[in-house]
Amino acid sequence: MSRKERKNLNVAANEQIDDFAWVLPFCVLALASIGVVMVASASIAFAADVYSDSWYFLKRHLVFLAAGAVGALIVSRISLAIWSNLSWTLLIFALGMLLVVLIPGVGRAVNGSMRWIALGPITVQPAEIAKFCCLIFFASFLTRRHEKLRHWSSFMVPISVLGMVAVLLLLEPDFGSVVVISGTALAMVFLAGARLPHTFLLVGLAACGLALMALVSPYRLQRLTTFLDPWGEQFAGGYQLTQSLIAFGRGEWFGVGLGNSVQKLFYLPEAHTDFVFAILAEEWGMLGGLVVIGLYAALTWSLLRLVRKALEKQAVFAALLTFGIAVLLAGQAFVNMGVASGLLPTKGLTLPFVSSGGSSLVVCFALFGLAWRVQKELSSEQQASEGGIASIRQLPIFNPLQLGDRKTGEAA
Repeated sequence: MSRKERKNLNVAANEQIDDFAWVLPFCVLALASIGVVMVASASIAFAADVYSDSWYFLKRHLVFLAAGAVGALIVSRISLAIWSNLSWTLLIFALGMLLVVLIPGVGRAVNGSMRWIALGPITVQPAEIAKFCCLIFFASFLTRRHEKLRHWSSFMVPISVLGMVAVLLLLEPDFGSVVVISGTALAMVFLAGARLPHTFLLVGLAACGLALMALVSPYRLQRLTTFLDPWGEQFAGGYQLTQSLIAFGRGEWFGVGLGNSVQKLFYLPEAHTDFVFAILAEEWGMLGGLVVIGLYAALTWSLLRLVRKALEKQAVFAALLTFGIAVLLAGQAFVNMGVASGLLPTKGLTLPFVSSGGSSLVVCFALFGLAWRVQKELSSEQQASEGGIASIRQLPIFNPLQLGDRKTGEAA
């Protein structure tokens, strides 16, 4: 292909990105707006009873929403090259936070889990910070070493890091975050060109390990059994799930109307956090639920589209980072909605950009800031040549849309 033809293809690709540049921020803004409405609706009765302020959780949510917006703006102003260079520092910081939260007197225990660190009037959840830091670390490491992933020595480095993070999260315990981070990391390793036998072996071992931990832990085993038959223990271990299913049933096609939910009136625990999708389905019906699912699908599509464009430009770090963001956000949304609808066992994961939750909301917006930075650098040849994408080591990488020989990493 001649230089002129390659230039024309790059120009066409840039124009195509610009045509759909609005999809990513639109989906985030739409989900955040829905979140504001649903947090206000789902928490009003609980907040009035516990805090004597009907809008307590809404005010708190708006504060963290503003903090998340500022965080996204700051993150999007930092070039990808800088984020790549900070990868090891961010990983050490994340591991340190995960260790500190386990120290008695420092970590704050809620419902038997040591997952929060109190910093004055606010609490920080290190698991959410770990998601952000691990994404950058894995993307940076795999960018520099992906050609050597066919060797066990290089393959085991990100796996060992993932193991350390998983162990620290399980000590809290936070099984849901382990599943999301592990799934995201494995997907990134696969995209980077790891050999299929290595990947399948690792996935199999991870699945066996998670299953074993679920079986040997009494409370996890109870969650699994009640998930299979929640109505058998509808006033015990299956109470939360049965109340969530009642909310879905009451919503029918078009819902009972905004603010008219009955399940939020002290029937469904965590109605404004982990189970906000159940209240949304009750008030907005199946139609409202499908709208939210469609927004997550469009968000994931816009991110994967950036991944493809980054691969075409051989911007490996940008591709891996955006792919990790897409898998993490889509996976967490799927797990949350699956739990609320009874498709998956109960896990303590929030619905990205929608649920009430300070650390989770801020980190989700920080991930959006990273994706927005990728989009800006991909759509600007000047930024790419002045210290953005081009300053990160450019390595040949296979295109997952044109699978070649995974042993060598060469495209077909």
